[in-house]
Amino acid sequence: MRINVHAGHNPAGKVACGAVGLINESTEARRVKDEVISKLRQLGHIVYDCTVDNGTGQVDVLKKIIAKCNAHAVDLDVSIHFNSGAGDKGGNGKTTGVECYVYSATSKAKVFAEKICQAISNLGFKNRGVKISQKLYVLKKSKAPALLLECCFVDDKDDVQLYSYEEMADAIVYGITGEHVQIAPETDKAEQGEETFTGDRKALYRVQVGTYSARYNAEAQAEKLKKAGFDATIVQA
Repeated sequence: MRINVHAGHNPAGKVACGAVGLINESTEARRVKDEVISKLRQLGHIVYDCTVDNGTGQVDVLKKIIAKCNAHAVDLDVSIHFNSGAGDKGGNGKTTGVECYVYSATSKAKVFAEKICQAISNLGFKNRGVKISQKLYVLKKSKAPALLLECCFVDDKDDVQLYSYEEMADAIVYGITGEHVQIAPETDKAEQGEETFTGDRKALYRVQVGTYSARYNAEAQAEKLKKAGFDATIVQA
């Protein structure tokens, strides 16, 4: 696929920057955006970063984003944002969650929006679903099918505690492609599946390769290890 990806708003501290709560929208949207672009490229997709860092105001930021987006012939435009308005900085044990906007019910972006929301909700966020909006500038002006994602709420303690930019990016990429980027485990000089001994042969040593809050990430890593010829067991901490 050919995909435009951008983080919304100007950078933190500038005019027309994003929402600020327990975390900063402009900062986190850029962290997620960078990770999404990296993962999509690793999966072989052509990705353009259409983020704007030099807008003179809100309208200028939006116009510059659309100019970048429409300069490329792509299959999908992805606008990454974080929401606000939950007013739950103390936490109530429930996330306010994820939602995504598309221009119309017939937009080709709608199926991607639905899958992204589902993937993010699998991390533990409430799925607020896909919503239709013909007022959002990016959705109105983009030539390609476009979606505007509100990852979670910056002013909800439960959202913020659950949030990880890496897991958020992985869920977005999975929603778009149906694939996870796998990180190959490091290997030593021993042949695959071969043990080398440097200490007490009676001792047993356990090797842990990762800890994940999302079970599907753990399952994907376990499957990778099994395909490489290693035993792998998932244990809930």
